[in-house]
Amino acid sequence: MHIDKETVDKVANLARLELAEDEKITLIEDMGKILDFMDKLNEVDTSGVEPLVYMTDEINVFREDVISHEITHEEALKNAPKHDDDYFLVAKVIEK
Repeated sequence: MHIDKETVDKVANLARLELAEDEKITLIEDMGKILDFMDKLNEVDTSGVEPLVYMTDEINVFREDVISHEITHEEALKNAPKHDDDYFLVAKVIEK
């Protein structure tokens, strides 16, 4: 795949980025190097290699969920920027 200005513009649009012309030139070079590296990796014979699921052999060790410190209702609301007697007050985000 060849990286050109149109490709960089399309990727920048998808990523919601505004790029200057000199940044686009740099990105064309960088993206080209990434694709060249990927082509190099594709040359490696991986026919006998099992797919990697986890990076380590470590197993998650779960602990009991024990309450170590319980706060009161008043303590929870104490540092809230806006609150009434019972609830945190936040800006409305859903229209009816």
